[in-house]
Amino acid sequence: MCYLGDMLSVDGDADADVDARIRIGWNKFRQLVPLLTNKDVSLNMTKRLYSSCVRSSMLHGSETWPVRKENVVAVQRAEMRMVRWMHGVKLKDRLPSKELRETRYR
Repeated sequence: MCYLGDMLSVDGDADADVDARIRIGWNKFRQLVPLLTNKDVSLNMTKRLYSSCVRSSMLHGSETWPVRKENVVAVQRAEMRMVRWMHGVKLKDRLPSKELRETRYR
């Protein structure tokens, strides 16, 4: 079923659309990796670039999604993976996500 341009399943959830938007966000992120990971680019510019290009493409149309906890977690997980990539931090480094969000992400 199509609702305001978003594809909803028979159950009324938007899992397929959420997955598609996350893939689109990752594609945009990969295009911008040279700028987002460059230490010569200012922190302010990196924040604005990520927010305006990557995050907006990932959340486009989200106001029409019937929100489920699994969808929110999937989007948050994708964003944290991107933030860790921008910082050059691996999961095994055990750096708290909150610390990463506060320094470079927001």
